[in-house]
Amino acid sequence: MKRATLLSAALACSLSAFAGAASAAISGDVVKIGVMTDLSGVYLDYAGKGSVEAARMAIEDFGNGLPGKKIELVTADHQNKADIGSARAREWIDRDGVDAIVDLPNSSVALAVSRIASEKKRISLITGGANLRHTNEECSPYIVHYVYDTYALANVAGKAMVKQGLKSWYFLTADYAFGASLETATADVVKA
Repeated sequence: MKRATLLSAALACSLSAFAGAASAAISGDVVKIGVMTDLSGVYLDYAGKGSVEAARMAIEDFGNGLPGKKIELVTADHQNKADIGSARAREWIDRDGVDAIVDLPNSSVALAVSRIASEKKRISLITGGANLRHTNEECSPYIVHYVYDTYALANVAGKAMVKQGLKSWYFLTADYAFGASLETATADVVKA
């Protein structure tokens, strides 16, 4: 299944949750969904415009609204910087009344944005950031960590390689949140 289809399915699930939520939980008469993605960097092809289009498609598939509420889509490029993502999240929630922030293909941005969304009691739907902290110590009722995380990656690939008899391990780790999380999770699997 393509990533855009996964985002569309995840967003449709979130819209269903909105439909079942009390009207008071939604900011104003419009359900505002923000797609915070990478429109200019390394995740451009993986997320970017495809994620924005997937969100548009999900909203269209859902009938462009909920009972008594219109759905509005806003987008932003977080530029793979946690400070830009968190500033935009605060602006969207505090000023613009955004109800949910989706996509977040960069773990450090996803962590920063999810903290704010949880604090403000708004949904963050993470479909790309894979850091295990999203589902462990940073977990909240407002975070939906959809698709995969570093625990899953480490346990599938790491366990398979250990079963094949690989005994000497060296890590070349990407120097950002995802890489550190994946190395830790995989090292735990190997040690176990």
